[in-house]
Amino acid sequence: MPFPSSPRARSGPRRRTLLAVGPTALALAGCTGGDEDRGDPGDGPSAAERRARARAARDSEGLVERYDAVIAAHPGLAERLRPLRAEAVRHARAFGGDAGREASASPSPSSASPPATAVPGDDKDALAALAAAERELADRRAKALLDVPGELARLLASVAAAGAAHVYLLTEGGA
Repeated sequence: MPFPSSPRARSGPRRRTLLAVGPTALALAGCTGGDEDRGDPGDGPSAAERRARARAARDSEGLVERYDAVIAAHPGLAERLRPLRAEAVRHARAFGGDAGREASASPSPSSASPPATAVPGDDKDALAALAAAERELADRRAKALLDVPGELARLLASVAAAGAAHVYLLTEGGA
């Protein structure tokens, strides 16, 4: 007499299938593609990757300085710009930049060094200048992600997308 079937219906692959296919799937999932200048993954980031991260951090820090300059020149925009500035600080930190900037979320014009770029006198023009800086940086990061390895490329893509969202918020979001 045959055994009765189990009251539970089995769903998904059987254990034997997983044991047979598992190691191959894990090996394939770990493959990253041919990045010749990266070397052994245990060696850490390559010199090119370190330079790309440092540049991305400097770019984000420069963007924070632009936000600081606009907030100092146009205090009425501070409430609108503070969240975008905080994101730029987080981006700089993600790339390994100076994290100490977050403490000065509302910079005072007397303590800040003179801005590297002039801030337009009109609120609308100041927002347009910030949007242009965000757009240029997002475009540059989108191009740069083709030349960097996987994890940094994903981070650059994510930050470039955030920059594109900032452009929208600076130009259309307040309308």
